Amino acid sequence: MKKRHEQKLIILSIGLMIAFSIPISLLFNSEREVLGYPMILVYLFVVWMISIVISFVIVKRYDE
Repeated sequence: MKKRHEQKLIILSIGLMIAFSIPISLLFNSEREVLGYPMILVYLFVVWMISIVISFVIVKRYDE
């Protein structure tokens, strides 16, 4: 894998650290619900799912 593709994964990791940090996560800690689930759980699982898809695309497309 080339250096710039490794850098993309590092940037993704840093973005996830920021997205999962306590202050950002608590922004979604409200009484609102989405399909019966608390908003914070929806936020955490959506961010997690998006990160898996992005990392899969990076690794699959640029794996040499």
